[in-house]
Amino acid sequence: MSWNEPGGDNKDPWSGRGDQKGPPDLDEAIRKTLDKLSNLFGGGGGDGQESTGGPKKNLGLIVVGAIAAIWIASGTYKVDAGNTGVVTRFGKYVGETSPGLNWHLPAPIERVDIVNVEQNRTLSVGSSGFGEAGERSEPKEALMLTRDENYVDVRLVVQYKVSNLTNSAKKFLFNVVDPATTLKQVTQSAERGVIGSSDMDFILTEGRNEIVIQIKKEVQEVMDRYETGIEITSVSLQDAQAPEQVQAAFQDVIKAREDKQRLINEAEAYANDIVPKARGAAARMLQEAQGYKDRVIAQSEGETNRFSKMLTEYLKQPEVTRKRLYIDTMESVLGEANVVMIDVKGGNNILYLPLDKMAQKLPEIETQSVAPAAKAETAPAETEEQPVAARSSFRGRDARGRQ
Repeated sequence: MSWNEPGGDNKDPWSGRGDQKGPPDLDEAIRKTLDKLSNLFGGGGGDGQESTGGPKKNLGLIVVGAIAAIWIASGTYKVDAGNTGVVTRFGKYVGETSPGLNWHLPAPIERVDIVNVEQNRTLSVGSSGFGEAGERSEPKEALMLTRDENYVDVRLVVQYKVSNLTNSAKKFLFNVVDPATTLKQVTQSAERGVIGSSDMDFILTEGRNEIVIQIKKEVQEVMDRYETGIEITSVSLQDAQAPEQVQAAFQDVIKAREDKQRLINEAEAYANDIVPKARGAAARMLQEAQGYKDRVIAQSEGETNRFSKMLTEYLKQPEVTRKRLYIDTMESVLGEANVVMIDVKGGNNILYLPLDKMAQKLPEIETQSVAPAAKAETAPAETEEQPVAARSSFRGRDARGRQ
């Protein structure tokens, strides 16, 4: 007979409950579990009696207090130097915090976003960064049309940072969705406007600095109008060249222009070297001419004064003045001549001594021997005395003639 048939003992052979009837009591299972937890945290005794509510209440307060302390401490944060903390309360801007240790109402009430206001950020326009083969050009961004209807490949690098003005960090976070994308689009627009209003020759040669300055000015004006809180620190023109298809021809043109400019510079340098020298020589000649003029005028005036004084004396004593002029003239003429004439007393012939030829032969005589050299050394003394004697005899003869 089975256990559940009529007349059986109605005992479950698997559960072993014996005469226990009905399912287990759920309330009793819950009560036993609570008693075990109460005994674990110092609750009532193990006699099966329900523990009092005091220890359970104290335990709950401790747990709630610990959770509250952890939640409050989670609002502490640190802002590093060069950064600014932007505090929002339920998504609404509250204020900014300076570098250091700060506290805000913990999440989800308030939130803090850290913004680096000193970091220089870089944005490339016209290139896609650096790869294995170096910087790669982006034709959609780099190619643009100039005023003279030529294509030019231009690549820019923009450096920017968050402005240090008030509420700049707030503007940087909330006024635009993506500041970098906005800046890139504004830069492309300003760049195409400036390039489109310039000729290609101007862009490739002397207009680089002017173009960069104009682009930076326009980009900063637009970003300030959008209130993005961004400050443009620099705009550099990485490359400006013709497209690859015609780049070789443009390189030849650029080289020709460089050669032209080099020749012009060399010519200017040569002119700067020659012109001052010519001007100096001209000034020197003018000064020499002026000096010669002054000297001639002074000599003429002196001769005129001397002649006027001599005329006065001549009018007083014509004969004496005439003879004196004759003597002075002959003395000046014969004093510069190399001819010596000796008047022999009592004779009619005048002895002529070629002293100039004798002076030319004197070095040859000195090289032949020492003795002739010694004689040659005495010869000039005699020749020096002879002109004196001759001159004195001439003067004596002239004086006798005048007498």
